[in-house]
Amino acid sequence: MGKMVYNFSAGPAMLPVEVMQRAQAEFRDFNGLSVSVMELSHRGADYMAVAAQAERDLRELMQIPDNYKVLFLQGGGRGQFAAVALNLMGKNAKADYIVTGQWSRSAVAEAEKVGTVRVLDGFEAGEGPRKLATSWDLDPTAAYVHYCPNETVEGIEYDFIPDTGDVPLVADMSSTILSRPVDVSKFGIIYAGAQKNIGPSGLAVVIVRDDLLDQACPNVPAIMDYAAMAKADSMLNTPPTYAWYLAGLVFQWLKEKGGVEAIGKQNQAKAELLYSYVDTSDFYENRVHSSARSWMNIPFQLKDESLNEVFLKEAKAAGLLALKGHRIVGGMRASVYNAMPIEGVQALVDFMDDFAKRNS
Repeated sequence: MGKMVYNFSAGPAMLPVEVMQRAQAEFRDFNGLSVSVMELSHRGADYMAVAAQAERDLRELMQIPDNYKVLFLQGGGRGQFAAVALNLMGKNAKADYIVTGQWSRSAVAEAEKVGTVRVLDGFEAGEGPRKLATSWDLDPTAAYVHYCPNETVEGIEYDFIPDTGDVPLVADMSSTILSRPVDVSKFGIIYAGAQKNIGPSGLAVVIVRDDLLDQACPNVPAIMDYAAMAKADSMLNTPPTYAWYLAGLVFQWLKEKGGVEAIGKQNQAKAELLYSYVDTSDFYENRVHSSARSWMNIPFQLKDESLNEVFLKEAKAAGLLALKGHRIVGGMRASVYNAMPIEGVQALVDFMDDFAKRNS
């Protein structure tokens, strides 16, 4: 066994070691069938049991009410930028989008192809690190209000659920789903690309309230049609079976860890460990307002940016991978999703402290 390596990639992100080990053990012989799970017919009894168990486990983890459908779809989170608009703008082609960063802006670009979008600033006015706004001039006749609870690029996260009254709230939870408890009943739709807290890239999970399944545009492609997919148990076409299987293993791992309440406490502790170090350092800084900081994606900058490349090279040699920040923000970014153990965050803090002492 080599040295311990911690992958801080924003996505595709690390999976739990236990999940990878189980998947490896089952890769060529699933349940004694002498074939891989990825070779099973998605309509056969053996795979249908895998799919059904994954849905049951996700429903249990998130306490999803019975009047919501759970869909396992293709296209990742970006595919849902278009799918949400196509499924909700059929009878009322206007929506409000609260924008706080790169991913909510990208969602706007897709929705504008379908209907009329009002873009609302997600921040309070002001200079310097900005607080998230808590209220907006929402259109009470809009088909829905969309927001991104956690922006991976900028490291910005809501610590509250926006109040949209009777207008359905739609959330892109790609980078925060399953990281802590959430009241699903406050949302019309929750969607998430899998490659951060659920499983491999390409899969998307959609949780949609039943009363919203008759709002689709007539030209919505069948593969994006939530009602059609719900009727077919997400198997209108051949789904990404191996990704769905791996997601199911992650759900089981989460249950073994005590569920989302237990993992939420761990995630909070990880974030507090790294933020606390950065805040007390005169070598590093975080430029996000303290009230809007993400638990999942923690950007930080070296005050002497000429040391960036040296930092990244030495971090990689120390087994700390994928710390380069997004090109829009620069600096560094540590993504600490559910699969990242607190030991990985401690190893990063120890390295950062050592690097600062050697380069101050």
